Amino acid sequence: MRIHPGELKEEPALDVIRRRQDFPILHREVHGHPLVYLDNAATSQKPWSVIEAERHYYAHLNANIHRGVHYLSQEATAAFEAARERVRAFINAAAPEEIVFTRGTTEAINLVAASYGQRLQAGDEILITEMEHHSNIVPWQLLCQRSGAVLRVAPFDAAGQLIVDQFADLLGPRTRLVALSHMSNALGSINPVKALVAMAHRVGAVVLVDGAQAVAHLPVDVADLDCDFYAFSGHKLYGPTGIGVLYGRRALLDAMPPWQGGGDMIREVRFAGSSWNDLPYKFEAGTPNIAGGIGLGAAIDYVRGVGLEAIAAHEAELLAYATARAHDFPGLTLIGSAAEKGAILSFTLAGVHPHDIGTILDAQGVAVRTGHHCAMPVMEHFAVPATVRASFALYNTRHEVDALFAGLARVQEVFA
Repeated sequence: MRIHPGELKEEPALDVIRRRQDFPILHREVHGHPLVYLDNAATSQKPWSVIEAERHYYAHLNANIHRGVHYLSQEATAAFEAARERVRAFINAAAPEEIVFTRGTTEAINLVAASYGQRLQAGDEILITEMEHHSNIVPWQLLCQRSGAVLRVAPFDAAGQLIVDQFADLLGPRTRLVALSHMSNALGSINPVKALVAMAHRVGAVVLVDGAQAVAHLPVDVADLDCDFYAFSGHKLYGPTGIGVLYGRRALLDAMPPWQGGGDMIREVRFAGSSWNDLPYKFEAGTPNIAGGIGLGAAIDYVRGVGLEAIAAHEAELLAYATARAHDFPGLTLIGSAAEKGAILSFTLAGVHPHDIGTILDAQGVAVRTGHHCAMPVMEHFAVPATVRASFALYNTRHEVDALFAGLARVQEVFA
Protein backbone atom coordinates (compact mmCIF):
# COMPACT_ATOMS: atom_id res chain seq x y z
CA MET A 1 0.00 0.00 0.00
CA ARG A 2 1.33 3.45 -0.94
CA ILE A 3 2.13 5.76 1.97
CA HIS A 4 1.33 9.45 1.68
CA PRO A 5 4.06 11.75 3.08
CA GLY A 6 1.60 13.33 5.50
CA GLU A 7 0.92 9.97 7.13
CA LEU A 8 4.55 9.50 8.17
CA LYS A 9 5.48 10.39 11.73
CA GLU A 10 8.77 12.01 12.66
CA GLU A 11 10.92 9.41 14.40
CA PRO A 12 12.91 10.85 17.35
CA ALA A 13 15.66 8.31 16.74
CA LEU A 14 18.40 10.88 17.29
CA ASP A 15 18.78 14.60 17.85
CA VAL A 16 19.62 15.58 14.26
CA ILE A 17 19.83 19.31 14.93
CA ARG A 18 22.39 18.70 17.66
CA ARG A 19 24.35 16.24 15.52
CA ARG A 20 24.50 18.67 12.61
CA GLN A 21 26.56 20.98 14.82
CA ASP A 22 29.29 18.32 14.78
CA PHE A 23 29.83 18.72 11.00
CA PRO A 24 31.34 22.09 10.09
CA ILE A 25 30.80 21.80 6.33
CA LEU A 26 27.02 21.59 6.76
CA HIS A 27 26.92 25.26 7.74
CA ARG A 28 28.25 26.64 4.48
CA GLU A 29 26.29 27.95 1.50
CA VAL A 30 26.49 26.87 -2.15
CA HIS A 31 25.36 29.29 -4.88
CA GLY A 32 23.71 31.42 -2.20
CA HIS A 33 21.69 28.54 -0.74
CA PRO A 34 22.25 26.49 2.42
CA LEU A 35 24.11 23.31 1.48
CA VAL A 36 21.86 20.25 1.22
CA TYR A 37 24.34 17.38 1.04
CA LEU A 38 22.72 14.21 -0.34
CA ASP A 39 25.80 12.50 -1.80
CA ASN A 40 26.71 10.36 1.20
CA ALA A 41 27.03 7.13 -0.78
CA ALA A 42 30.00 8.73 -2.55
CA THR A 43 31.55 10.09 0.64
CA SER A 44 30.19 11.23 3.97
CA GLN A 45 31.05 14.49 5.71
CA LYS A 46 33.41 14.53 8.69
CA PRO A 47 32.65 15.53 12.28
CA TRP A 48 34.90 17.84 14.27
CA SER A 49 36.22 14.88 16.30
CA VAL A 50 37.66 13.24 13.17
CA ILE A 51 39.12 16.48 11.89
CA GLU A 52 40.67 17.15 15.30
CA ALA A 53 42.10 13.61 15.53
CA GLU A 54 44.03 14.10 12.30
CA ARG A 55 45.11 17.62 13.28
CA HIS A 56 46.29 16.36 16.68
CA TYR A 57 48.42 13.67 15.07
CA TYR A 58 50.22 16.11 12.79
CA ALA A 59 50.55 18.78 15.50
CA HIS A 60 51.66 16.55 18.38
CA LEU A 61 52.53 12.96 17.33
CA ASN A 62 53.92 13.16 13.82
CA ALA A 63 56.47 10.37 13.44
CA ASN A 64 56.77 7.14 11.51
CA ILE A 65 55.48 4.06 13.27
CA HIS A 66 56.76 0.59 14.17
CA ARG A 67 60.40 1.37 13.45
CA GLY A 68 61.39 4.01 15.99
CA VAL A 69 62.59 3.83 19.58
CA HIS A 70 62.05 7.53 20.23
CA TYR A 71 59.03 8.80 22.13
CA LEU A 72 57.07 10.32 19.24
CA SER A 73 57.35 7.12 17.20
CA GLN A 74 56.16 5.00 20.10
CA GLU A 75 53.29 7.40 20.80
CA ALA A 76 52.22 7.43 17.13
CA THR A 77 52.47 3.65 16.97
CA ALA A 78 50.26 3.29 20.04
CA ALA A 79 47.63 5.62 18.54
CA PHE A 80 47.65 3.80 15.19
CA GLU A 81 47.36 0.36 16.77
CA ALA A 82 44.62 1.61 19.10
CA ALA A 83 42.69 2.56 15.96
CA ARG A 84 43.17 -0.97 14.64
CA GLU A 85 41.66 -2.31 17.86
CA ARG A 86 38.70 0.06 17.45
CA VAL A 87 38.10 -1.38 13.99
CA ARG A 88 38.36 -4.92 15.32
CA ALA A 89 35.77 -4.27 18.02
CA PHE A 90 33.50 -2.36 15.61
CA ILE A 91 33.08 -5.36 13.29
CA ASN A 92 33.65 -8.03 15.97
CA ALA A 93 36.74 -9.62 14.43
CA ALA A 94 38.50 -12.21 16.55
CA ALA A 95 41.86 -10.41 16.78
CA PRO A 96 43.57 -7.20 15.59
CA GLU A 97 45.83 -9.38 13.43
CA GLU A 98 42.78 -9.92 11.20
CA ILE A 99 42.51 -6.18 10.46
CA VAL A 100 44.64 -5.00 7.53
CA PHE A 101 44.72 -1.29 6.80
CA THR A 102 44.45 -0.41 3.10
CA ARG A 103 43.74 2.75 1.08
CA GLY A 104 40.08 1.77 0.82
CA THR A 105 37.62 -0.90 -0.27
CA THR A 106 39.04 -1.00 -3.78
CA GLU A 107 42.55 -1.75 -2.60
CA ALA A 108 41.26 -4.34 -0.10
CA ILE A 109 39.46 -6.25 -2.86
CA ASN A 110 42.50 -6.02 -5.14
CA LEU A 111 44.67 -7.35 -2.32
CA VAL A 112 42.52 -10.48 -2.07
CA ALA A 113 42.42 -10.91 -5.84
CA ALA A 114 46.21 -10.55 -6.13
CA SER A 115 47.14 -12.68 -3.12
CA TYR A 116 44.44 -15.24 -2.38
CA GLY A 117 43.66 -15.31 -6.09
CA GLN A 118 46.98 -17.05 -6.78
CA ARG A 119 45.26 -20.26 -5.71
CA LEU A 120 42.81 -20.18 -8.60
CA GLN A 121 43.39 -22.26 -11.71
CA ALA A 122 41.87 -22.65 -15.16
CA GLY A 123 38.28 -23.84 -14.90
CA ASP A 124 37.73 -22.56 -11.36
CA GLU A 125 34.76 -20.25 -10.92
CA ILE A 126 34.24 -16.88 -9.23
CA LEU A 127 30.65 -15.88 -8.49
CA ILE A 128 29.62 -12.24 -8.17
CA THR A 129 26.27 -10.45 -8.49
CA GLU A 130 24.85 -8.20 -11.17
CA MET A 131 24.59 -5.27 -8.74
CA GLU A 132 28.29 -4.99 -7.90
CA HIS A 133 30.35 -1.80 -7.95
CA HIS A 134 33.08 -1.86 -10.60
CA SER A 135 35.61 -2.35 -7.79
CA ASN A 136 34.03 -5.73 -7.11
CA ILE A 137 33.93 -6.70 -10.79
CA VAL A 138 37.14 -5.60 -12.49
CA PRO A 139 39.65 -7.20 -10.05
CA TRP A 140 37.94 -10.56 -10.61
CA GLN A 141 37.96 -10.09 -14.38
CA LEU A 142 41.70 -9.43 -14.20
CA LEU A 143 42.15 -12.52 -12.01
CA CYS A 144 40.21 -14.61 -14.52
CA GLN A 145 42.48 -13.35 -17.30
CA ARG A 146 45.57 -14.32 -15.30
CA SER A 147 44.35 -17.68 -14.04
CA GLY A 148 41.89 -18.99 -16.60
CA ALA A 149 39.11 -18.96 -14.02
CA VAL A 150 35.54 -18.25 -15.13
CA LEU A 151 33.40 -15.36 -13.87
CA ARG A 152 29.75 -16.15 -13.09
CA VAL A 153 27.12 -13.48 -12.39
CA ALA A 154 23.98 -13.90 -10.27
CA PRO A 155 21.12 -11.67 -11.50
CA PHE A 156 18.71 -9.43 -9.62
CA ASP A 157 15.02 -8.82 -10.29
CA ALA A 158 13.01 -5.77 -11.36
CA ALA A 159 12.98 -4.46 -7.77
CA GLY A 160 16.77 -4.67 -7.51
CA GLN A 161 16.71 -7.73 -5.24
CA LEU A 162 19.17 -10.55 -5.74
CA ILE A 163 17.41 -13.66 -7.08
CA VAL A 164 18.60 -16.02 -4.37
CA ASP A 165 17.49 -19.21 -6.12
CA GLN A 166 19.57 -18.35 -9.17
CA PHE A 167 22.51 -17.42 -6.93
CA ALA A 168 22.24 -20.87 -5.36
CA ASP A 169 22.01 -22.55 -8.77
CA LEU A 170 25.27 -20.89 -9.86
CA LEU A 171 27.16 -22.32 -6.89
CA GLY A 172 28.88 -25.60 -7.63
CA PRO A 173 31.94 -27.78 -7.13
CA ARG A 174 34.08 -25.41 -9.24
CA THR A 175 33.11 -22.29 -7.25
CA ARG A 176 36.24 -21.19 -5.43
CA LEU A 177 35.35 -17.63 -4.48
CA VAL A 178 32.17 -15.57 -4.04
CA ALA A 179 32.32 -11.75 -3.94
CA LEU A 180 29.19 -9.72 -3.24
CA SER A 181 28.09 -6.38 -1.87
CA HIS A 182 26.43 -6.11 1.51
CA MET A 183 24.50 -3.07 0.25
CA SER A 184 24.32 -1.85 -3.34
CA ASN A 185 25.71 1.62 -3.92
CA ALA A 186 23.44 2.20 -6.94
CA LEU A 187 20.18 0.75 -5.61
CA GLY A 188 20.45 0.58 -1.83
CA SER A 189 19.48 -3.11 -1.92
CA ILE A 190 20.69 -5.01 1.16
CA ASN A 191 21.66 -8.58 0.45
CA PRO A 192 20.95 -11.46 2.88
CA VAL A 193 24.69 -11.91 3.37
CA LYS A 194 24.59 -14.40 6.23
CA ALA A 195 22.40 -16.82 4.25
CA LEU A 196 24.46 -16.34 1.07
CA VAL A 197 27.72 -16.99 2.94
CA ALA A 198 26.28 -20.23 4.34
CA MET A 199 25.28 -21.35 0.84
CA ALA A 200 28.76 -20.61 -0.52
CA HIS A 201 30.48 -22.41 2.34
CA ARG A 202 28.44 -25.52 1.67
CA VAL A 203 30.22 -25.88 -1.69
CA GLY A 204 33.59 -25.00 -0.17
CA ALA A 205 33.84 -21.45 -1.54
CA VAL A 206 35.51 -18.54 0.21
CA VAL A 207 33.41 -15.36 0.50
CA LEU A 208 34.43 -11.71 0.27
CA VAL A 209 31.85 -9.09 1.24
CA ASP A 210 32.09 -5.53 -0.07
CA GLY A 211 30.84 -3.55 2.91
CA ALA A 212 31.66 -0.05 1.63
CA GLN A 213 28.03 1.09 1.76
CA ALA A 214 26.76 -1.04 4.63
CA VAL A 215 29.24 -0.25 7.37
CA ALA A 216 27.97 3.29 8.04
CA HIS A 217 24.32 2.23 8.11
CA LEU A 218 24.09 -1.30 9.54
CA PRO A 219 25.66 -3.13 12.47
CA VAL A 220 28.34 -5.41 10.98
CA ASP A 221 29.43 -8.54 12.86
CA VAL A 222 31.86 -10.57 10.77
CA ALA A 223 31.71 -13.46 13.23
CA ASP A 224 27.94 -13.67 12.85
CA LEU A 225 28.07 -13.24 9.08
CA ASP A 226 30.78 -15.94 9.00
CA CYS A 227 32.37 -14.30 5.95
CA ASP A 228 36.00 -14.93 5.10
CA PHE A 229 36.85 -11.38 4.01
CA TYR A 230 35.06 -8.06 4.61
CA ALA A 231 36.20 -4.80 3.01
CA PHE A 232 35.21 -1.20 3.68
CA SER A 233 36.43 2.39 3.40
CA GLY A 234 36.85 5.05 6.06
CA HIS A 235 35.52 7.97 4.04
CA LYS A 236 31.97 6.56 3.79
CA LEU A 237 32.01 6.03 7.58
CA TYR A 238 32.49 9.71 8.49
CA GLY A 239 36.25 9.11 8.45
CA PRO A 240 39.14 10.30 6.27
CA THR A 241 39.80 9.45 2.66
CA GLY A 242 42.74 7.22 1.81
CA ILE A 243 42.15 4.70 4.59
CA GLY A 244 40.24 1.43 4.45
CA VAL A 245 40.07 -2.00 5.99
CA LEU A 246 40.34 -5.60 4.92
CA TYR A 247 39.14 -8.08 7.49
CA GLY A 248 40.33 -11.61 6.80
CA ARG A 249 40.21 -14.86 8.70
CA ARG A 250 43.58 -15.33 10.31
CA ALA A 251 44.12 -18.80 8.83
CA LEU A 252 43.54 -17.44 5.33
CA LEU A 253 45.74 -14.38 5.80
CA ASP A 254 48.50 -16.52 7.27
CA ALA A 255 48.52 -18.73 4.18
CA MET A 256 48.38 -15.87 1.67
CA PRO A 257 51.58 -14.43 0.15
CA PRO A 258 52.33 -10.70 0.36
CA TRP A 259 50.95 -8.64 -2.49
CA GLN A 260 53.35 -5.69 -2.22
CA GLY A 261 56.97 -5.62 -1.13
CA GLY A 262 58.79 -2.93 0.83
CA GLY A 263 59.44 -1.68 4.32
CA ASP A 264 57.61 -2.99 7.40
CA MET A 265 56.20 -6.09 5.65
CA ILE A 266 59.48 -8.00 6.04
CA ARG A 267 61.21 -9.81 8.88
CA GLU A 268 64.59 -10.23 7.20
CA VAL A 269 65.92 -9.20 3.80
CA ARG A 270 68.86 -10.92 2.13
CA PHE A 271 69.83 -10.89 -1.52
CA ALA A 272 69.25 -14.62 -1.51
CA GLY A 273 65.67 -14.15 -0.28
CA SER A 274 63.47 -12.48 2.31
CA SER A 275 61.04 -13.54 5.04
CA TRP A 276 57.79 -11.87 5.95
CA ASN A 277 56.56 -10.00 8.98
CA ASP A 278 53.70 -11.19 11.19
CA LEU A 279 50.07 -10.36 10.51
CA PRO A 280 48.75 -7.87 9.69
CA TYR A 281 51.98 -6.11 8.76
CA LYS A 282 52.78 -8.66 6.04
CA PHE A 283 50.14 -6.85 3.95
CA GLU A 284 51.02 -3.26 4.94
CA ALA A 285 54.13 -2.44 2.94
CA GLY A 286 55.60 1.03 3.37
CA THR A 287 54.51 3.92 5.55
CA PRO A 288 50.74 3.68 6.04
CA ASN A 289 48.22 6.49 6.24
CA ILE A 290 48.88 7.00 9.94
CA ALA A 291 46.72 10.09 10.36
CA GLY A 292 43.97 8.39 8.35
CA GLY A 293 44.01 5.33 10.56
CA ILE A 294 43.78 7.48 13.68
CA GLY A 295 40.99 9.48 12.04
CA LEU A 296 39.12 6.28 11.23
CA GLY A 297 39.37 5.27 14.86
CA ALA A 298 37.85 8.62 15.84
CA ALA A 299 35.05 8.14 13.26
CA ILE A 300 34.20 4.75 14.74
CA ASP A 301 34.10 6.30 18.21
CA TYR A 302 31.73 8.94 16.87
CA VAL A 303 29.39 6.44 15.19
CA ARG A 304 29.33 4.22 18.26
CA GLY A 305 28.56 7.27 20.38
CA VAL A 306 25.54 8.10 18.23
CA GLY A 307 24.53 4.44 17.93
CA LEU A 308 24.11 2.50 14.70
CA GLU A 309 20.60 1.46 15.68
CA ALA A 310 19.57 5.12 16.08
CA ILE A 311 21.28 6.02 12.80
CA ALA A 312 19.53 3.18 10.97
CA ALA A 313 16.12 4.14 12.39
CA HIS A 314 16.58 7.79 11.41
CA GLU A 315 17.74 6.94 7.89
CA ALA A 316 14.90 4.45 7.42
CA GLU A 317 12.38 7.17 8.31
CA LEU A 318 14.02 9.60 5.88
CA LEU A 319 14.02 7.01 3.11
CA ALA A 320 10.35 6.21 3.71
CA TYR A 321 9.49 9.92 3.59
CA ALA A 322 11.54 10.49 0.42
CA THR A 323 10.09 7.38 -1.24
CA ALA A 324 6.54 8.50 -0.49
CA ARG A 325 7.26 11.91 -1.98
CA ALA A 326 8.85 10.25 -5.02
CA HIS A 327 5.73 8.18 -5.66
CA ASP A 328 3.66 11.38 -5.75
CA PHE A 329 6.06 13.29 -8.01
CA PRO A 330 4.94 13.33 -11.68
CA GLY A 331 7.33 11.80 -14.19
CA LEU A 332 9.69 10.36 -11.56
CA THR A 333 10.63 6.68 -11.81
CA LEU A 334 12.36 5.00 -8.90
CA ILE A 335 15.23 2.67 -9.76
CA GLY A 336 15.46 0.01 -7.07
CA SER A 337 12.67 -0.86 -4.67
CA ALA A 338 14.00 -3.86 -2.75
CA ALA A 339 12.16 -4.83 0.41
CA GLU A 340 15.44 -4.60 2.35
CA LYS A 341 16.94 -1.29 1.34
CA GLY A 342 19.42 1.23 2.69
CA ALA A 343 19.12 5.01 2.59
CA ILE A 344 19.57 5.48 -1.16
CA LEU A 345 16.99 6.93 -3.54
CA SER A 346 17.91 6.40 -7.21
CA PHE A 347 15.58 7.71 -9.89
CA THR A 348 15.07 9.15 -13.34
CA LEU A 349 12.83 12.02 -14.43
CA ALA A 350 10.95 11.80 -17.71
CA GLY A 351 12.45 13.88 -20.50
CA VAL A 352 15.48 15.14 -18.53
CA HIS A 353 18.98 13.67 -18.47
CA PRO A 354 20.27 13.00 -14.95
CA HIS A 355 23.29 15.26 -15.51
CA ASP A 356 20.98 18.19 -16.27
CA ILE A 357 18.99 17.39 -13.14
CA GLY A 358 22.16 17.38 -11.06
CA THR A 359 23.27 20.72 -12.50
CA ILE A 360 19.98 22.44 -11.74
CA LEU A 361 19.81 20.93 -8.25
CA ASP A 362 23.35 22.16 -7.61
CA ALA A 363 22.23 25.69 -8.46
CA GLN A 364 19.71 25.31 -5.62
CA GLY A 365 22.44 24.13 -3.21
CA VAL A 366 21.39 20.46 -3.40
CA ALA A 367 24.26 18.02 -3.91
CA VAL A 368 23.34 14.66 -5.45
CA ARG A 369 25.28 12.18 -7.55
CA THR A 370 24.40 11.60 -11.21
CA GLY A 371 25.79 9.02 -13.61
CA HIS A 372 26.28 5.28 -13.60
CA HIS A 373 27.71 5.24 -10.04
CA CYS A 374 30.49 2.81 -11.04
CA ALA A 375 27.76 0.23 -11.63
CA MET A 376 27.27 0.18 -15.38
CA PRO A 377 25.73 -3.33 -15.42
CA VAL A 378 22.98 -2.00 -13.13
CA MET A 379 22.24 0.78 -15.61
CA GLU A 380 22.14 -1.77 -18.44
CA HIS A 381 19.70 -3.90 -16.46
CA PHE A 382 17.25 -1.00 -16.18
CA ALA A 383 18.02 0.25 -19.71
CA VAL A 384 18.94 3.75 -18.52
CA PRO A 385 22.14 5.69 -19.26
CA ALA A 386 22.35 7.05 -15.72
CA THR A 387 20.32 7.84 -12.61
CA VAL A 388 20.09 10.58 -10.03
CA ARG A 389 21.10 9.25 -6.63
CA ALA A 390 20.19 10.97 -3.38
CA SER A 391 21.78 9.20 -0.43
CA PHE A 392 21.15 9.99 3.21
CA ALA A 393 23.22 10.07 6.39
CA LEU A 394 22.63 10.64 10.08
CA TYR A 395 22.71 14.44 9.69
CA ASN A 396 20.08 14.75 6.92
CA THR A 397 16.56 16.01 7.64
CA ARG A 398 13.07 15.98 6.19
CA HIS A 399 13.56 19.64 5.33
CA GLU A 400 16.44 18.61 3.08
CA VAL A 401 14.25 15.97 1.40
CA ASP A 402 11.73 18.75 0.78
CA ALA A 403 14.54 20.86 -0.70
CA LEU A 404 15.39 18.00 -3.06
CA PHE A 405 11.84 17.81 -4.38
CA ALA A 406 11.55 21.60 -4.58
CA GLY A 407 14.66 21.46 -6.75
CA LEU A 408 13.09 18.76 -8.92
CA ALA A 409 10.04 20.96 -9.38
CA ARG A 410 12.41 23.65 -10.60
CA VAL A 411 13.93 21.13 -13.05
CA GLN A 412 10.49 20.52 -14.50
CA GLU A 413 9.88 24.24 -14.84
CA VAL A 414 13.13 24.67 -16.75
CA PHE A 415 12.39 21.79 -19.11
CA ALA A 416 8.69 22.54 -19.56
